[in-house]
Amino acid sequence: MPTLTERFIDAVRALEFAALPREAVEVAKHVTLDGLAVMLAGATEPLGVGRISTAYVKEMGGAPQASVIAGGFKTSMTSAAYANGTMAHALDFDNTWYPLNHPTSPTLPAILAIAEHHGLSGARVVEAIAVAFEVQGRLRLAATGMETGSGFHKPGMTGTFGATAGAGRLLDLSRDEMLMAFGLAGSRAGSISINTGTMTKSSHSGHAARMGVECAVLAKMGWTASKRLFEPKGFFDTFFGGRGEPERLVSDFAQPLRMVDPGVGFKKHPSNYFTHRPIDAALALRAAHAVDPARIEAVEVVFPRFDYVNRPSPETGLDGKFSVQYTTAVALLDGEVTVDSFTNERRFAPDVERLLPRVQLVFDDAIPTDFDRMHAVVTVSMQGGERWSQRVDRLSGWIGQPLTREQRLAKFHSCARRVLERRAAERVADLVDRLDALDDVREIMDLVR
Repeated sequence: MPTLTERFIDAVRALEFAALPREAVEVAKHVTLDGLAVMLAGATEPLGVGRISTAYVKEMGGAPQASVIAGGFKTSMTSAAYANGTMAHALDFDNTWYPLNHPTSPTLPAILAIAEHHGLSGARVVEAIAVAFEVQGRLRLAATGMETGSGFHKPGMTGTFGATAGAGRLLDLSRDEMLMAFGLAGSRAGSISINTGTMTKSSHSGHAARMGVECAVLAKMGWTASKRLFEPKGFFDTFFGGRGEPERLVSDFAQPLRMVDPGVGFKKHPSNYFTHRPIDAALALRAAHAVDPARIEAVEVVFPRFDYVNRPSPETGLDGKFSVQYTTAVALLDGEVTVDSFTNERRFAPDVERLLPRVQLVFDDAIPTDFDRMHAVVTVSMQGGERWSQRVDRLSGWIGQPLTREQRLAKFHSCARRVLERRAAERVADLVDRLDALDDVREIMDLVR
């Protein structure tokens, strides 16, 4: 009788492009465009995540197999996957879904590196994305001990397995080889959330992408590992003390695909997703009441108990991405939250230094901590006595409220223009829109390189 690990690998290998619903193909194209957008913008991350990552892989050297986004050169598939994966998460602008995970930043860079080197078709890329996403979704469902915002950071954990699955499909791994790849990935997975607010957090996605390529390539070469990754004394016992529901790995696998239902959320703001409801509330208040930030006396943010984003005085602009207090303050001050909201210059500007101590985060234990069901309330008290409040429950871009095509393209071009000329960006968008019909993805990679 097949083991749980074997049943899972069989389900992964059975997922093929020809059987994908049209909705999944469209989501894969949206994911690709959004992923390329945040990699391009991530190359310009203000504190130097992209600059250092690019310089690092160039210094280490490697056969010119795959493009470093915005780097102007090629390097080995593993190094390109690392640099691009790190840049994809550098701004915390990459998409997410439910249960919370960043499914694109650890996987798309691995998939594109292999597809570019081997000249694979866009349809193969779409198939690999669907596989990578389903694997991550299944692991998040099964590993119920993986609490949001604490312990392991998901891209470095579930993302490693998603990257391995996508890479393995592109390299046509046999059943036994895929088992080996996953066994090896079990010894490559890991990341800790204590690094949130530093450059290291974004490298979790880069590491996962690199390890996905490495695990698949080594398995193809004959490398051995345990075939019993998800059996007793394996993944669930090692990382989660036996907690979890392992059968959810295979129960109704891809019925439907999780990238279709519940779907994928695309971010509007380049910061931790838990900061988005307070940001949207602050922006709505500013617009509705023509708020003069210089007259703000106090700001109260009522929020579920979630210490992960309780950072009243972030140490850097990058750290500010994970601060409800900072993101709310910047939204009120600037009327927008952009990549440049998280420079050290903006973080320590006089108007921020004045307003930030006036922003109070109040935890309300009656508000669910589940991301899909939570809400936030922002109240602004003005000099002169005016007091306005705004509650936000649902986020546009989140599951069930997708961004429009125009909004998705606007995000892409706002990110791409930091690196590409408009004509090149438009060509990339056009090619991705026809991804499933492309003979190979090399023109896309030539443009974004």
